[in-house]
This record gives sequence, C-alpha cells and structure tokens, in this order.
Amino acid sequence: MAKKTNMILLSGGSGKRLWPLSNGVRSKQFLKVLKSNDGSYESMVQRIVRQISESTIDASITVATGISQIDSISNQLGNKVEVVAEPERRDTFPAIALATAHLFLNKKCDRDETIVVMPIDPYTELGYFKTISEMVEAVENDEASLVLMGIKPTEPSTKFGYIIPENKGEHKSRVSRFTEKPSEEVAKELLDNGALWNGGVFAFKLGYMLDIISKYMPLDSFEKIKSNYDKFPKISFDYEVVEKSNSIAVISFSGKWKDLGTWNSLLEEIPENTIGNVILDEKTSGTKAINELSIPVICLGLKDSVVVASADGIFIGDKESSVNLKSYAESVDARPMCEERRWGNYRVLSYDEYEDGVKSLSKILTFNNGGSVSYQTHNFRDEVWTVVDGKGKLVLEDKISEIRRGDVIKIKAGEKHSVKGVENLQILEVQIGKELSEYDIQRYDFSWE
Repeated sequence: MAKKTNMILLSGGSGKRLWPLSNGVRSKQFLKVLKSNDGSYESMVQRIVRQISESTIDASITVATGISQIDSISNQLGNKVEVVAEPERRDTFPAIALATAHLFLNKKCDRDETIVVMPIDPYTELGYFKTISEMVEAVENDEASLVLMGIKPTEPSTKFGYIIPENKGEHKSRVSRFTEKPSEEVAKELLDNGALWNGGVFAFKLGYMLDIISKYMPLDSFEKIKSNYDKFPKISFDYEVVEKSNSIAVISFSGKWKDLGTWNSLLEEIPENTIGNVILDEKTSGTKAINELSIPVICLGLKDSVVVASADGIFIGDKESSVNLKSYAESVDARPMCEERRWGNYRVLSYDEYEDGVKSLSKILTFNNGGSVSYQTHNFRDEVWTVVDGKGKLVLEDKISEIRRGDVIKIKAGEKHSVKGVENLQILEVQIGKELSEYDIQRYDFSWE
C-alpha cells in the first residue's frame, strides 16, 4: 500500500504585476480567470489542488501562507487543505520550517514520512505530478537526502535559478552546483552544459528538516515555535537548506510549465478574447479584455493589446509593454475595492467625505451559503444594512431573527451584531462615521449552532 505524501504548498505575498485584478490583499493565485474541466472559471490555487487530486499522488495538503491570505484560501479551497499562517513574512525557509513543525507536532507525522514542498501557482500539466511521484520514490529509497525538480529550459532565461546536474542529459542525477539568475550569456552556456531551471519543488524526509529546525529552537511545542518565529533567519530555503546539503539529486521535467506572472503570459492561457461585459469590434485583433465591472467596456481597432477593468482601476496597454506594469501600479496608493473573506466577498461602491468631517462608505456584501461574519462591534461608525437579495439570519444584541430581501437593519456604534448567509444573501452596507477603518472591530464569542 502506497504511503500518503505530505505536500506543503507555498502561497506567497500579494503584488501588482496583474493590477488591477491583483492588489495589496488579492494575490494573482486567487484570480478566477482560468477555465476548469467543467467550463467554469477557477483560480491558479484551485487548479493546482484539482490537479493534485487528479494525479496518482495520495496527498495530504498543507498551505503555508501569510495571515492576509487565510480567508481567500478558506473561501476557494474549503476543507480540502490545512492552513499554516506565518505570524510575519520571513521568506521561504521559515515558512517551510513552520509548516514542517506543524506536521510533526500537531499532525503527529513520523520522522520517516516524505514531505514535498512546491509553489501553489505553477501553470503545468499532470506529468508534473508524475515527476513529483518519482521524487517521492527517490526519497523513500534513500537515494538522496534532498531531491529537487529541474525544469527543462525552453530559453536562456535570466529570471530563474539553474541546477547543474553531474550527468548531463540524464533524467535523474546527482547535483553538481547551482547558479542564481545568471546573465543571458551565462544562461546560454548553462543550457549547453545541460542545466535545468530550479522549479522550487523539494522532497525530503520529515526528520531531515526537523534536524535543521532544531538548530534554532527545540521541537517541543508548535505554539512556542510560532511565538518565536522571528528567531528563524529571514532567508530562502534554497540558501539555508539546499545549498548547504551534501546529498542532493535532481529529477528533470520537460512538460508544460510556466509562471503566469504578467498579463502577457496569463492571457496566453486564456482561450477567450473577452471575460465579462466586453464588446470588441471586427478591427480589433490580438487583443484580450477582462471586465469585472457591471458597466460595459467597448474596444475599437486595438491591436495586440490588454484591457483589464475592475473596481480598483483600468489598465490598457500593448501586450509587450504589460511586463512593465508593476512599477507603475505600485505608485497607485488606494485602498483595495474588492476583498475575499471566508464568509464570501465584498465590493466597495463609493467612499465620500463631507464638510463636517463625517465619512460614508458603501459596500455590497455577498455571502456564501452558511458563511457568517464574526459577532462584533465598531467603536467609531454606525452601519445601515439593506438586504438586496436572498435570505439570512441576523443576531443583534443577542437577539436572533431571520432577514430577507427588503429588510433594513440599523446598527449603532457599540452594538453587537453578526449575520449568516442562508440562501444567496446579498447586503448593501453603508458605514457612517468620522473614522472608517477595517481595524475598527471588536470580536466576541458566539456560535450559530
């Protein structure tokens, strides 16, 4: 009987390379723009977890991430994965160390069990997971303490680190050395010598990583390790573990693999020319447009362009120039207008400030069936909720009632309240006060059961 493999998926921080859909709280891996098998849209995160389930790997999945992504992961993956959240961002070595400690101390995994660490968002094919199965087998057979995946390069890229195998051209080999993000000239020489891209996939036995963690702190309590997280060095797994290991093998993968980190690369994997309310004329060619807004977007005569509209902004550019978007998007200093939460999502409609200093903020809250916000109070604002669709349950100052379309609820500052979605619940929320902040919240114990 095959052993269960423990997979740690690394979900990195948010960025603006895919602005205006990605922003300070919404990372690229959560954008639902890829087509799934049933024709619906799925995110990179949902796609990779689906592919793992479709592969031959019997896997238990843990996602290592930051606190800001917990709600998005919960919303998109539900109970398919466990989540270990870093108290603060400290690079890939501490994140992997914390997730490994969780498997040992909380999940009671044996030191001899195999761990696979991989990114949560590669765009790849099922053959990728066959290679991971080979890596697991190599670890279980003690062929090396650490086994890496090497991606067969398609070009002399300067964006990736390189693994140089001892035996050029062999599917499985010991590792000779590494080179980090070389110049194009050096990259060409590396390709001639059979070098592989470092795909960021590692396999090892749990005990191997535990011995490294124990150099920094004792493995007696997960909570102690988490509370002393800042004692781990802020360093990548490659520098802290891989380059210090004296027993490393690499297994090559030559199938489809790419980083969908720019609009140009992402749109290559989206078959449709339009998503959302978009009209293209017959003179428009080589152009793709995504519109998250309810208002229409019309494109006339555009050539090889990207058009993306969301509540956070609008991006229009040619595909070649889209790789330079990040530096411009980082100059946009505005609160994100959309955010996923574990109970559903919200979209900001308007924000206004009046002559007397009072402000108003309007949102549409969309609840998953069964999703609920915490029992909470706000110190600096009143809220008015109008139920615009569906059914739900409200608790206001410990009194529970049913709510449905057309109901209006007024909540004063300091009043305890919560709401739970029952059936397609949508609420228009209007906040009014001199200070409107997502941090103005006090939570209380409450159970809907």
